[in-house]
Amino acid sequence: TGVVPFVALLLLQRRPVAGRTLLVTGSGCPSHGLCRSNVQEQTRRQVAVLNATAQELFSLYLKCQGEPFSSEADKLCNPAGIFFPAFRVNRTSEKKEVMVAMYKLFAFLNASLGNITRDQEELNPMAKELLERLHNTTKTTRGLISNLTCLLCKNYNIFQVDVRYGDSSKGKSAFKKKQQGCQVLRKYVQVIGQAARVLLPHLSPS
Repeated sequence: TGVVPFVALLLLQRRPVAGRTLLVTGSGCPSHGLCRSNVQEQTRRQVAVLNATAQELFSLYLKCQGEPFSSEADKLCNPAGIFFPAFRVNRTSEKKEVMVAMYKLFAFLNASLGNITRDQEELNPMAKELLERLHNTTKTTRGLISNLTCLLCKNYNIFQVDVRYGDSSKGKSAFKKKQQGCQVLRKYVQVIGQAARVLLPHLSPS
């Protein structure tokens, strides 16, 4: 059904899952010991880092794919045809709604980054800077997911969310793998700025 406990989700990020949004509250949250004392500030920093580095990651990705991606990015990387989690919250949305939307967004992104990194290790094994940036972005995203997990459990006793992931690129041609990666990263650049503007005020020190 796609409903997976948070802790299991952290272990199964690359598994395609589809389904409806579902919130579950109750006694199933892990111990609040998962939370660091500075979890809110750390979450702010992680979102800020992802926002600050997204465009550079996309530009480097395009450069490493070569032609025709370098010269036809607007056409080939148009994300209109791919699934990407809807992000309908804004600064006036309730904090819980924002946190759930953020979790769904970054769980999707983490799985997509795993997909893109695997493909680039195969297609561009010598692109060390790109691979390093992909690994660093994935590491930051995983840390962010962990912190969002903690905040949802601690503040709202939410411990399950139905998350939908994008299609795997396994079995696709090299061109399609490159295109899927650039479509996801193009959309990521567009959404992460909005996500930062919405989330950061909710995490400001009171």
